[in-house]
Amino acid sequence: MDEGMKLLHQTLIESETQAEHLLLARHQLVENDKLRNGNREALTALRKRANTTKSSVSSPFESLMKGALGNESRPLVKEVCRTCGGHDPKENTWMMFAGSDIFARIPFHAAHTILENDQEKVDYESKKLQSLVKEKTLRISDSGALSDKIGPGVLRSLVTLTDKSK
Repeated sequence: MDEGMKLLHQTLIESETQAEHLLLARHQLVENDKLRNGNREALTALRKRANTTKSSVSSPFESLMKGALGNESRPLVKEVCRTCGGHDPKENTWMMFAGSDIFARIPFHAAHTILENDQEKVDYESKKLQSLVKEKTLRISDSGALSDKIGPGVLRSLVTLTDKSK
């Protein structure tokens, strides 16, 4: 092969590799979204069972003020879980652990704490994957592989968009 063909061959291999990584990242993003939705549904079910919402339980400051009025020997700040609320946190509930077919009966408070921690991890992983997808798409666009579908200027403006917290 002459030098031009070797360069074309190498460029095609690199483009295919980048496209494969992009497809894998998108697939993982879809799987993370499924897991995130499952966790969200489970947390909603637990909140319904405890008859609470994210904002329906009073803050520890309110319990501090109620406790400050009395001259009792009990602690001033009562830990109030926003998910458990007035629900008995030691009541057992069934939970299936991710990646297995094992059901376990664990305390209500432990179940929602595990789900909330998993939800935070999945949210973080999803944000990392979204930025990876943006980066891979920009690289593929810069190489000219997407030039027939989306112009590089339009793609670059979409990829460089950032979310701003409110």
